[in-house]
Amino acid sequence: MNEISLNDLLNNVRLYNESGISSIEKAYHYAETLHEGQFRQSGEPYISHPLNVAYILSEMHADTDTICAGLLHDTLEDTEITKEAIAQDFNKDVANLVDGVTKISKLNFSTKNDQNMANTRKIITGLTTDARIIIIKLADRLHNMRTLQFKSEFKQKENSMETMDIFVPLAYYIGAYRIKSELEDLSLQYLYLDKYKRIEEIKLKIEDDSKNCLQEMLSTINSILTNKNIPNEIKVRTKNIYGIYKRLNEGHKISDIHDLLSLKIMVDDIASCYQTLGLIHQEYHPINDKFKDYICNPKTNMYRSLHTTVFGPEDRLVQTQIRTFDMDKIASFGLLAYWDVEKGNARDIMQEDLKNKYQFFKSLVEINKVFADNQEFVCQVKSELFADKIYVYTTKGEIIELPKGSTTIDFAYKIHSDIGNTMISAIVNDKIVDPDYILHNKDRVRIITDIMSYGPREEWIDKVQTTKAKRKIEEFNKK
Repeated sequence: MNEISLNDLLNNVRLYNESGISSIEKAYHYAETLHEGQFRQSGEPYISHPLNVAYILSEMHADTDTICAGLLHDTLEDTEITKEAIAQDFNKDVANLVDGVTKISKLNFSTKNDQNMANTRKIITGLTTDARIIIIKLADRLHNMRTLQFKSEFKQKENSMETMDIFVPLAYYIGAYRIKSELEDLSLQYLYLDKYKRIEEIKLKIEDDSKNCLQEMLSTINSILTNKNIPNEIKVRTKNIYGIYKRLNEGHKISDIHDLLSLKIMVDDIASCYQTLGLIHQEYHPINDKFKDYICNPKTNMYRSLHTTVFGPEDRLVQTQIRTFDMDKIASFGLLAYWDVEKGNARDIMQEDLKNKYQFFKSLVEINKVFADNQEFVCQVKSELFADKIYVYTTKGEIIELPKGSTTIDFAYKIHSDIGNTMISAIVNDKIVDPDYILHNKDRVRIITDIMSYGPREEWIDKVQTTKAKRKIEEFNKK
């Protein structure tokens, strides 16, 4: 891996934020002085780690405060400096960000497990005060995973498990697919090296075999769009190694994985997305049940794109993903793309959108409110937010995300407390069902309410999965 220098970082920042250079340079020298005499297990001076974290953040076009905090992120933990001093020498925002990513001292806990649980909670709930805390944590974890070869085998496996348990779901929830994919692949490498290598070989062979087919499609689609005066950019994408591993693990064959190979087609606006879709279908036959419109119906982490799988040359199945250039930034980086898309106002819009558009956020706030015990909080987050999910439709066609095993009661409370409290039954896919009916992916759900109803039964508590439903049923029955 090439060594990153301060100049590399500054050159990256210059491309989008000339005014931040002097603060970032100051933060680097400040951190370098504080970490003087500290070394990583690789033998490198410690400053190389925060520098790499800041560099990863600069690749996302992070703002000045975030990059300064990336450079200083280990100073509160590993040096004598205080939060107050950082606030004075930089500003309050930088100090809060550094504090947000700093582990709580072990002096406050009687066991290592208690400390771990408290720190996991701190990381996860960091999102509710400032999304940038999670983004710095993801950059920190990414660099640590990239340099994991210097750790003991036990540590490698422990870090990889934690990455898969906590950081991969967080990256997914904020839509940071590029970081998520790299973290998954790095973790898999340390957890199951043999499987990783076997899939890597298969992937390389498929990429090699498909090269001509994809190139042919790329130039055909490009000339069709150019002839229609649709400016475009097209990239080839293969599923990441962990993505293939997961599908094989679920019992699929390689030939079943229809999105193994993809062409990403970027155009200027939404109208051109649909026009492009029509032109591709005229040229290549689609598989009807593999078409998804995530532009009209975005995923719950705001991912938007049209997906269609078509029969390409040489009888190969190829998925094409059609989206605008801004959608592509969001598809790769999620919330992190706001720095680019929203420019100066990114931080406020990030927080605003998290609150109003990302469904998991409300559930996280709810769980945080209900569970005082850190271990119980972490367990609930893992089972309600980070485990398998289902996606069901409201009568208006909106997609609602719920933990697997959820009932129509969970659905009702997710829509609104009053709907849960006055629910008497539900209609799922045009059939009347009992309130404790367990929902499945793609179900269409309508809740039947009656304001004269008796209200939620106490025994419903054992039937529901979500914290909000449990809390509301308890509250109602206490009254």
